Amino acid sequence: MHPSENKKRYLDSPANVTRLWRWFLGACVAITAIDLLGMVGFVYHRHVSLFAEGLPGFYPVWGFVGIALLILVAKQLRRIVMRPEDYYDVDRDEEKGNAD
Repeated sequence: MHPSENKKRYLDSPANVTRLWRWFLGACVAITAIDLLGMVGFVYHRHVSLFAEGLPGFYPVWGFVGIALLILVAKQLRRIVMRPEDYYDVDRDEEKGNAD
């Protein structure tokens, strides 16, 4: 066994995973709040070209929907390109013997 295999990693601890999720959710809330405040002009002024871009919280919702769709498409794509578990374990000599 390699010495580094016994080493405990940062994300092996459930407390660290919980802490990371809290930071992530806090960042999402902060970014959404900045976006909502930006609509009033406190943080920045956005020059929009479409009506939907001017709606409060448009970009966080747009990003969430885009990533959710990406995940759903990737799950379906996996069914198309997935190989059997033993795809690379097949013995080449057995393949030649079966082909004769």
